[in-house]
Amino acid sequence: MPKLSVTVITKDEEENLARALESVSWADEIVVVDCGSQDGTTDVAYRFTNRVSVRPWTSYGDQKNHAAELASHDWIFSLDADERVSSELAAEILELIATEPAHRGYRVPRVAFHLGRWIRSTDWYPDFQLRLYDRRAGRWTTPSVHESVKVPRQVGRLRHELEHYTYRNLAHQFNTIDRYTTLAANDMATQGRHVGLIRLAVHPFLVFLRNYLFRGGIRDGSVGFIVSAMNAHYVFLKFAKLWERRHR
Repeated sequence: MPKLSVTVITKDEEENLARALESVSWADEIVVVDCGSQDGTTDVAYRFTNRVSVRPWTSYGDQKNHAAELASHDWIFSLDADERVSSELAAEILELIATEPAHRGYRVPRVAFHLGRWIRSTDWYPDFQLRLYDRRAGRWTTPSVHESVKVPRQVGRLRHELEHYTYRNLAHQFNTIDRYTTLAANDMATQGRHVGLIRLAVHPFLVFLRNYLFRGGIRDGSVGFIVSAMNAHYVFLKFAKLWERRHR
């Protein structure tokens, strides 16, 4: 029976971390890699595990690869500090690894809690994330943002949801979007990508239509409208920052 290590990377996550680690207390091992938190993050981590490491920040993917390298077991579940493994998902994972899994990686449907409700519409859902993987076959990519695990063969899917407490409020969402779009624009510029007026004007509008009409945001009323608009805003700001870099 394979054993499972849960890995978490942190930076000033004292407010979230205890609930995240409580949700994976059933795992064979928990590994936390911190990058110099100024709050009580590491104190919280030590309440759940003695496998706590501190290293300077490099990138999301590189920190997660380092955490996997520190793990004692080959099967890894990568968890973010603002996520929770539901009891149903935990039972499904334990059932899966009771014997040697058929695939080297598994995607998990992720549901976000925002503006007082679970969002099961727009581009946010089901938001499949490859989080359960065999580190002998899978490794995180290392862009500035939106890292992912790459597994060379076909991956499986789990049925139960990973819960994501994504933003505290709209101000937190705006701040996060500002930071992530800067990183995304830098990556696109490094890749030699360009953006012109048509993409700036049309693409964000099409993203809003896709989210609000075709992916069901309209069913969530005002919240669905806000999420759809914020997703479009993310795309606009990413392209606008790329344009700015090219025209300085």
